[in-house]
Amino acid sequence: MTKLPNDIFEYISIDDYSATPKYKQLANSVITVIEEGKVKKGDLLPSINEVSFVLEVSRDTAEKGYRYLREKAIIDSVPGKGYFVSDVDIKSNRQVVLLFNKLSAHKKIIYDSFIREIGEDATVDLYVYNNDLTLFKRTLENLKKDYSNYVIIPHFIEGRDEVYEIVNTIPKEKLLLLDKLIPGVAGKYAAVYENFEKDIYNALDQARARLSKYHTLKLVFPDKSYYPKGIIKGFYKFCQQYAFEHLLVSDVLSENMSRGEVYINLMEGDLVKILDRVLENKMTVGKDIGIISYNETPLKKFILEGITTISTDFNVMGKSAARMIVDGSKRHEEVPFRLILRGSL
Repeated sequence: MTKLPNDIFEYISIDDYSATPKYKQLANSVITVIEEGKVKKGDLLPSINEVSFVLEVSRDTAEKGYRYLREKAIIDSVPGKGYFVSDVDIKSNRQVVLLFNKLSAHKKIIYDSFIREIGEDATVDLYVYNNDLTLFKRTLENLKKDYSNYVIIPHFIEGRDEVYEIVNTIPKEKLLLLDKLIPGVAGKYAAVYENFEKDIYNALDQARARLSKYHTLKLVFPDKSYYPKGIIKGFYKFCQQYAFEHLLVSDVLSENMSRGEVYINLMEGDLVKILDRVLENKMTVGKDIGIISYNETPLKKFILEGITTISTDFNVMGKSAARMIVDGSKRHEEVPFRLILRGSL
């Protein structure tokens, strides 16, 4: 067995800005070092104590990372000598980076579905840029690997007109846009996306029978929102076609609330505010006030008599993205969108 040089920590590292668990980052770094031929079969790895000290992680994290690698039969250990590389014939060179705009219940559904479908042989790193274009650009520039695939959920509050220039720097054969297309992105690349304008129109059309008992539809669309303007276009188109009074609301707390109105919320925080105001005004959800909430999550079917939702299928979104990467596909796939009617409407 050969002891690795001290500079091995130039390649085995932890990124504090990554949302990937640190133990998984450690394991992924070791896998990358092996794939790139920087270590050989039989080479000794740094000890648990060395990993903990140099990378400034807990012993539990270091042990969990090494345990993960042992379970995959990539490394092994000998009492009194330590951990060593036991297999350099790793099944897949696929290394994927996910750039999510934020963490949320439905983003977790996408992530979990993607991870299940992509398979254990792929290494996946997750970064969250909080809808901030500057942070998104800096994250891309500071990535320490040349990934085989870049999966991006491109939602930004400001600077949307500049996004395509940044994304166009990524080789198109490695790019997959998730949830939303970006005008101006050139070349042949993969995409799994929502059609925001068409989806809200069709969902409201399916709910038209229940909506008919209300006189006004209000779309809660905050000024500082990352949601696409196509949602507003589809909302206006439906209301105008079927002669519903309608209003775009930026702040639900300052809006007058009266019986016979339907509130359509995009942000989870606005749903809580709407429910608070309904209770304060001693109204009944589904009778005096209607509620439609974007993005289906498990809890919404249990709130009151159930919250009506309009939502893409996030499980399908994550699964389709992973399948495209495995197949090497460069197609564009529109994800199914559905209305789930419950007692709130």
